[in-house]
Amino acid sequence: MKRVNAVWQHETYQSCLKKLDAWEQKREFCRHTPEHFLDVARITWILALEAGISADKEIVYAAGLLHDIGRFLQYEEGIPHEQASAELAEQILKDCGFDPAEQARILELIRGHRTKYQEGLAGLFYQADKLSRNCFSCPAREKCDWPEEKKNTEICI
Repeated sequence: MKRVNAVWQHETYQSCLKKLDAWEQKREFCRHTPEHFLDVARITWILALEAGISADKEIVYAAGLLHDIGRFLQYEEGIPHEQASAELAEQILKDCGFDPAEQARILELIRGHRTKYQEGLAGLFYQADKLSRNCFSCPAREKCDWPEEKKNTEICI
């Protein structure tokens, strides 16, 4: 996981994380934090193991760390966060030693994490993003604009 740790320590990543945290300090809904990023990676990994889908752990964890990192640009400039996150991730992934094929796979997961009805690892990544949220215990659940079918209303995996 050397390259995943390099992503975490990357100057651009840390800068984006600080901007995201500043934007979400008073957010009453789910925040986009390192805990969420790692939950998505861990749940994706579990789902892949259970489904017998081959996956590279570093790809899953790099995608998990990076999938929402551009959300501050959605707040600032209205850019869809999956697009902004993928754009920011490109240079970070290069700097951290991911080869072009690995970069493409990670960027595919980032760009598709809000797209339902995908097959394979991308579909599991989408599911994990939703399962990582504890809607069943959220005090803001009734105010949340997520459609009911996306909300994680009970403990499951």
